[in-house]
Amino acid sequence: MHLKHAPVVDRKVRFALAGCGRIAANHMDALERHADRAELVAVCDPDTAALAAAQRRSGAPGFARYADMLASLGAAGQGAGLAADCVVLTTPSGLHPQQAIDAAGTGVHVMTEKPMATRWADGLAMVKACDEAGVRLFVVKQNRRNRTLQLLREAILAGRFGRIYMVTVNVFWSRPQSYYDSADWRGTWEFDGGAFMNQASHYIDLLDWLIGPVESVMAYTGTLARNIEVEDTGVAALKWRNGAMGTVNVTMLTHPKNFEGSITVLGEKGTVRIGGVAVNKIEHWEFDTPHTMDSQMDDASYQTSSVYGHGHPLYYDNVIRTLRGECEPETDGREGLKSLELLIAMYRSARDGKRINLPLEY
Repeated sequence: MHLKHAPVVDRKVRFALAGCGRIAANHMDALERHADRAELVAVCDPDTAALAAAQRRSGAPGFARYADMLASLGAAGQGAGLAADCVVLTTPSGLHPQQAIDAAGTGVHVMTEKPMATRWADGLAMVKACDEAGVRLFVVKQNRRNRTLQLLREAILAGRFGRIYMVTVNVFWSRPQSYYDSADWRGTWEFDGGAFMNQASHYIDLLDWLIGPVESVMAYTGTLARNIEVEDTGVAALKWRNGAMGTVNVTMLTHPKNFEGSITVLGEKGTVRIGGVAVNKIEHWEFDTPHTMDSQMDDASYQTSSVYGHGHPLYYDNVIRTLRGECEPETDGREGLKSLELLIAMYRSARDGKRINLPLEY
């Protein structure tokens, strides 16, 4: 891909934020942490109260309509409007594709929260549009920056497990009906997706990132207790191309609160379980041969009251450095497609009652 813009070298990287709801606070936190290299130049939300709160916090101009914000921005360095380098999408998931395509059309880079899209064709269209416009597409995968998961990946890459036999991912969280009722887009197929796609999206991402390409998947989904279009509970069985097998178990019906977000890896020469409420605690770490990385085990675990973890500032650091020409993106659009592909395969399996092989046909 030929990039349209030169690296940002003599000023702060400028971001514009679309969507001022639940997850937007993590993005504003991260930008405040990097205030020496980045700034928020615009915020957008049709909700008057949410927009006003974001304006008060950031001091940035506010827009009720996304199209109006884009029209005001122009591409940074071209002297148009407020000038932004990157538009950040923290809007309902089903809006991401068109908003990303529209932003790319104005010549600005795009960062989108998970999932990047709720349909496979939409994800492909996002990547294509950004390629053709010569802009970057970043997909937020902040859990990859968890110290616990970084240490696990280091152990896998070092070959400490030998052959990996089995992987189990559990996401046992709680989302009451009031959560879904808080906005009319929540719990819908078009804009949100269900427990797999929304709440467990970052855990689905771990399956390819840590273990490798998945060969096939079989899944069941159910709406057992919530009055929503999508699933509140799902299970999936997976087989990787390397021969490993595993399961993903997800529910939003845990009583009375979020209970577990975990991954267990069983291999020829090692067993690891990372648990806690959001893969924040190393609960078991055992290998046949000691290694210097074992001394980092206690420091890697951390306490958290948030299922989002603390990875957004680290994620933004990579985006900022990428736009400054100092590195390459950790999770670009093509990387984001890997977890979207697996999610869509799970939904197709549950819908059609059959095994789905990967990669997907278009």
